[in-house]
Amino acid sequence: MTAMGAAKRSPTGTLMYAEAGEAAAAVERQLARNVTVVGALARRLRAERPRFVVTCARGSSDHAATFAKYVIETELGCVTASAALSVSSVYGAAQHVEGALYLVISQSGRSTDLLRCAEAARAAGAHVAALVNAEDSPLAAAADTVIPLHAGPERSVPATKSYIATLAALLHLAACWKGDGVLLKALADMPAALREAYRQDWSPLVSGLMDARSLFVLGRGHMLGVAQEAALKLKETCGLHAEAVSAAEVRHGPMALVGPEFPALLFAQADATLKNALATARDFRARGARVWTAAPGDTHADALPLTAAPHPLCAPLLAVQSFYAAVNALAVAKGRDPDRPAHLNKVTETV
Repeated sequence: MTAMGAAKRSPTGTLMYAEAGEAAAAVERQLARNVTVVGALARRLRAERPRFVVTCARGSSDHAATFAKYVIETELGCVTASAALSVSSVYGAAQHVEGALYLVISQSGRSTDLLRCAEAARAAGAHVAALVNAEDSPLAAAADTVIPLHAGPERSVPATKSYIATLAALLHLAACWKGDGVLLKALADMPAALREAYRQDWSPLVSGLMDARSLFVLGRGHMLGVAQEAALKLKETCGLHAEAVSAAEVRHGPMALVGPEFPALLFAQADATLKNALATARDFRARGARVWTAAPGDTHADALPLTAAPHPLCAPLLAVQSFYAAVNALAVAKGRDPDRPAHLNKVTETV
């Protein structure tokens, strides 16, 4: 499709828009169908507490793995680390992961490096759990436990509903593992909340970023994975140089870039990180930078509307749901086709 053809499209006419809007139905379907498999894994984890958790993923799935780290470490106290995939897939170095929970996250389940890592981890004595959308994939066949995402077909190159479905699956597992009935009840309320979040008006972000060339996307704790995901989507769909940075780490050097020509988008949640995140936004604005905030309690003119989360851990899902509608609209407004970004494929098979 030509740039002009893309420019004439309605933002609601893209596959990306339609598929992101299906996230609520995907989460609803997933929670209903995964009761048995998630419950069984949770019982195993309670009975045979893993020594640690390893996450194995790339792209949007790796951003979900960042979310997994914060959820598992804050809710269950189990150290969680991200695997460097090339250690197993390229260097062939054996890893001592016996007794660990090895979470492999993939939409397609077909990437060679993920498959090699899963096979090596299972052979080394880890319990491999695959969160995967394609239940008939090689990765699913290589896992001890398969947690289907139930997102349905995703034809647009940028992952949207599968990302949100992954976050929901991680919360479902954590809630069952911990025995947290409050979080389980909140998850049951999420489909309705996601539908509301997709209707939020983030058009000020769209108009504000039309002429931008670079920006920071900030998040901390449970929102850091969403910041990473948002930065990726801004790059691949809109051609923007967007860099995801921790709202804490940004003060260690990166904020020297901030100014009138370098804006920021901040994601924050209502927990102990909120005060510092809002202070960072104020500091950036004092330097002349425009800062849009998806943060509860911010009354600045550039604060974006948020849907109230039924549980603090659910806030990242709602924020990224609203963001997906906005980034799709921005891509179309810039004359780009968000469904087919240049040089990208739906399935990236790395080694």
